[in-house]
Amino acid sequence: MAKGRWRRWTAAVCGSLLTLMACGCGKSTPITSEAETVEGYTDAQIMLVAATEGNRYNKIYTDQIWGIQVDEEGTTFQEYLLGEVRRFLEEVKTVNLMADEREIFLSNQEKERLQELTEDYYDSLTEADKNYIGVSQEEVFQLYYEYYRGEKLVNELTKEVDMEISDSEAKVITVEEIQVSDHEWAQEIHTRAMTEGVDFSSLARTVSEDEQIEKSVGRGERSKDYEDAAFVLSVGEISPIIRDGERFCIVKCVDDYDEEATLKRKQKLALSRKNQAFRSLYDAFSAEHQVELKGDVWDKISFLEKGSTTSDFFDWYADYME
Repeated sequence: MAKGRWRRWTAAVCGSLLTLMACGCGKSTPITSEAETVEGYTDAQIMLVAATEGNRYNKIYTDQIWGIQVDEEGTTFQEYLLGEVRRFLEEVKTVNLMADEREIFLSNQEKERLQELTEDYYDSLTEADKNYIGVSQEEVFQLYYEYYRGEKLVNELTKEVDMEISDSEAKVITVEEIQVSDHEWAQEIHTRAMTEGVDFSSLARTVSEDEQIEKSVGRGERSKDYEDAAFVLSVGEISPIIRDGERFCIVKCVDDYDEEATLKRKQKLALSRKNQAFRSLYDAFSAEHQVELKGDVWDKISFLEKGSTTSDFFDWYADYME
């Protein structure tokens, strides 16, 4: 979902939209806070982020996705995605307030790099994009500025976090798994699996109630009983029957140390540790600085409209700044 790609660093912001407003960048949607009122985003900036995500989903799923209901209350996917955009921008503004408090600013070199990014991205927009969204180059720069400033804040606040993840903690193994719901049936299958000459893979495809036979398993991803039984196996060994929730599993070890998958999981765990450290600071701050993005622009956005095609606002950022 869009949530994942936006919130991997918990968003960033900058309070100089006041300057942009003074330059006539358009109507701004204000944000209210219990402690203070700060300037929000122009309708064009909101439209840019919304259009980017709307077009990205359109490319993958077509416009049939927008009317699909995503919960029992009848929320459509369009309503859901607009809610995600709104929450993202509210988090961006909250992180900006944190950056203000800690006096986190950008160097001239960082600003110049963001300006280059802005110019190249803005030049990539079609005239139809610009006319539909109504965004100026200055407004694009401000969004990128805020996004980057957030990353800088996160890095500053988490620089002391221990990012070392051991191989044991991140270890990923590959197994073939038979999964059934009846214990007596599991016992019969296990007897067959342990019979000399029996092809475990063929047996699994025949009897398992789960169509996926080969699985990558990392520590902490399955039950303790499953982990205790599976992670001690050597290649080719078969486990005893494992109770895993309401199911009974029999696994054969295919690879007792998937080096590539372990490295990827190690990176994922390190990022998760960093995010948790920052999130604890963010949650404490946001509890005292609750912001809400208001305005009627949200009622005017329809992803069914074909006014723009841009879908790579965040991709341009990733190519330039990461």
